[in-house]
Formats: sequence, C-alpha cells, structure tokens
Amino acid sequence: MIDLNIDGAYDIRSVKGGDVNEAFKVYTDKGPYFLLLQRGGDNNFFQAEIAGLKLFEENRVNAPRVLDSGVSDEGAYLLLDYIEEGRWLDQGDLARELKMVHQISSPTGKFGFDFAYRGSSISFSNAFKETWREVFLEERLDKLKDKLSEGKIWSSEDLATYEKTRKVIDAYLRRRESEPVLLHGDLWPGNAMFSVEGKAYLFDPAPLYGDWEFDIGVSTVFSGFDDNFYRTYLKDVKKDPERAMRLEFYRLYLLMVHLHKFGNMYRSSVDLSMEKILSKSSDK
Repeated sequence: MIDLNIDGAYDIRSVKGGDVNEAFKVYTDKGPYFLLLQRGGDNNFFQAEIAGLKLFEENRVNAPRVLDSGVSDEGAYLLLDYIEEGRWLDQGDLARELKMVHQISSPTGKFGFDFAYRGSSISFSNAFKETWREVFLEERLDKLKDKLSEGKIWSSEDLATYEKTRKVIDAYLRRRESEPVLLHGDLWPGNAMFSVEGKAYLFDPAPLYGDWEFDIGVSTVFSGFDDNFYRTYLKDVKKDPERAMRLEFYRLYLLMVHLHKFGNMYRSSVDLSMEKILSKSSDK
C-alpha cells in the first residue's frame, strides 16, 4: 500500500487515470479522494496542472479541487476530490464549461504559462511570447520535429515534408488575430466526464494561454465529443473560412505527440494530416 500519510486513510486502490501518472482511489474516514502519483517526479511536476485547476475553481468551472500536493518517498503526488462518474448526458454542458475556461484571459496579455508543460516523454517550456504563432509553431511543433528527428522516427524526407507544412502553418497563423485565453491544453474525452449528479466536469488540464481553436482542434482527434458539443460551442462564434485548416494544425500537433510517444502506429495519421494541410493550401 502506498503510504502518503493521508489522514484517516484505510485503503487505496489503483484506478484508470491516463498514461502519464499512476492513479488511485483513496478511501478515508471522510470519504474517497483521487490520487495521482508520478514515481520519481519532483516538486515541480504537477505545478502547471495545479495552477490550471485552481484557475478553474476560481472561475467556477466544474473540476476537481486540489486538496494537497507534494513529494514523498513514492514520488510527486497530487490529491484531488473524488468525483463519482455517471453516464454522459447533454454534451452542450461540457461545451459551456469549456467556454467558461476560454473566458479567462491571460493576465499578461501574452501567450504561454507560468509553468512548463511536463509530460512523460516530452516537455515544453510555456515561456511567455508575444504571439500564438511563436508558442505553437516554434515552442511546440518545432520541438516535436526535433524529437522525431533525434529519435530516428523521421527521415530526411519526412523532415522536408514537415518544412513545407510548417511554411503553410506559419502563413495561416500570421493572418490569424489570436487572443490569449486559458486553454485546457489536453482536451480529449478521457479528460471530461459527467458526475452521478449529472454535472459536466473538465479535469487533468495541461494549461497555457493560447488560441481557443487549439482546444477544439485537439478535441477532434479521438472520438467521443458529439455534434451537440461543437454546435453549442460554436453557436455564437463568427464563421471563418480558414478555421477548418487551422483546426488541422492542432490535430497534427497531437498526432505528432503520439507519434513521438507511441511510435509508428501513428505515422500514417501524421502523414495524412500533413498531406491534408499541403493539398488544401494555396500557401505552399
């Protein structure tokens, strides 16, 4: 049994919690808690997630509350409210929670975040920049490209295709007038839920201040969010003929993350995404 000296704890059981951290349900005299553990992690590992969850709480976004965090002999840990999962209901409620997140503006007026993104296989600095293009293209995609090259996953031919794709992305993002708002940063259906009481929740953020389209694009990579989610979110958003292309940039990002992390099972998806960007663009 993992010993983190949690008051009143009498049992702890492993539960599913993603592929970055180990996750546990902790049974205590006061009720259950949710525990994330990064073995060997340091005191900085959960900084960004904690900051994101606290911003959610301050702005009344439905999310687990941070109860405790620190480092023990087991590693870095994060203790949260335990929310009993129910069946999925009206996904418009999830879209409205996401809208609330995106209404939180960057206090500096810049893009980035106070703490770095820390993942199991790659990290990003999140250093504040004047433009979204700098954060997304230079600090995210280019860093991923370097990792794929260093890991011998990409050949010189792949790198040449990326450079052509990068030129398109650069041109489109230079035309986009982005506002820095808080992003969930890792929006897939595994990081959203409904409680047994029927409330929509967002959790496990990888926060940064960026363009809201990033979350929407990332959310489309894996199935789970339905048409009502997107209709509700986009209901009052001005149409933009270049949006579909930009959303593909964010799908490419997440697919490149997975290619780096899991290998060639994502190669065809990455290749197809770059092909779509190049074939649909006049900025080649």
